[in-house]
Amino acid sequence: MMNIKEAASRLGISARAIRFYEEKGLILPAKQSSNGYRTYTENDIWRLQTIAALREIGMSLQDITHALGEIDQGNQQRLEEYLELQQAVMYAQWIELKRMMDTTQRMIDLNRQDGPLDVSHLHDLADSARRLREARQNWHDRWNYDTQAAIHDERVQEADSASTRQSISENRHHSDKASPISDEIEVSHPYQDTDHSTPSDSKDTVQSSFYLYHNYDEALEQTAHWISPALGEKGLDIGTGTGNLAGKLLQHGADMTAIDQSREMLRRCRTKYPEMHVKLGNFLALPFADHSFDFVVSSFAFHHLSPDQQGLALQEMQRVLTSRGRIGLTDLMFVDATHRDSYIRQAETTGHEEQLRALRERHFPLLDELCGWLEQQGYVTKHVRHNELLHTLLAVPLR
Repeated sequence: MMNIKEAASRLGISARAIRFYEEKGLILPAKQSSNGYRTYTENDIWRLQTIAALREIGMSLQDITHALGEIDQGNQQRLEEYLELQQAVMYAQWIELKRMMDTTQRMIDLNRQDGPLDVSHLHDLADSARRLREARQNWHDRWNYDTQAAIHDERVQEADSASTRQSISENRHHSDKASPISDEIEVSHPYQDTDHSTPSDSKDTVQSSFYLYHNYDEALEQTAHWISPALGEKGLDIGTGTGNLAGKLLQHGADMTAIDQSREMLRRCRTKYPEMHVKLGNFLALPFADHSFDFVVSSFAFHHLSPDQQGLALQEMQRVLTSRGRIGLTDLMFVDATHRDSYIRQAETTGHEEQLRALRERHFPLLDELCGWLEQQGYVTKHVRHNELLHTLLAVPLR
């Protein structure tokens, strides 16, 4: 047993800090009946050490309260989630600091140029930096995937099966006339490595029913086939959900890490693949050091980001990849702006509410812009088309 001065000396913190934690209800030391002075047990000292450690990494008092509650209940998994959240916050701050340093250096370089300084260039740099900072900070899960985790796998498989049944039925009954997906638009076979004609080369039409997960299994198999991990290669799956794509790559012998912003999705993933490294995180601030992975993949998640956020996400993928690291993206995408505009027009004309809602809520990227950006960064790309919107894209560095 020790008094507050002795406790403060042992812990290397002030007595004032200990009183502050008491006021916030983080610690409740016993009081002597004779004089009302606080006395601190070894358990109190351990608790104060834990509080100080969590404060040292920047955790808020509210989160510390929750974390201590999980510790008291022996829930190590929940405590790990709080620590991962705090780590993600620190990585986001570090990434933002790196961006600010880069912007400052670019301003210095502009100032060193011969001739009078055009201050508008500095303003443009500052505006660009502000816009990217806001894009990084403004993402939120409007779909609340925690509530969908329990039925996610069942929902995906049902949607994939339903869309397949519809396609078979339409092919049987409408073989002699235009179907909701034009017969001139190819649908790929798994492992077919050729590029496909674009909708601007054919009739641009919209499916009679919109299935987000149409050709789901086929697309995941294609991604795993193209990545073809060597035994022990380190891979990262971003927005993993319940781990379906990461699980396929795990079966190929990869050392997989899977991240998602949904705790409940990750719990399902851990149950399915206990040998997988699972971590809270998101596209915009990947909680990993530079050059940590041999490949990065993502499926059915990239379209949740705005166009500005998609650019930031690609930069983050590059950051965590080795110099020979490759990228595999499977998602709903428009081939180009012509395809997008035609798709939107037809959806509006025919009144397909499912398509219109998806277009309002999601940001399907343009495949040609994605490939163009990646090629500018020194990658060679190839892609395959599974249906009207779904594509798999592989990017491999030339260097």
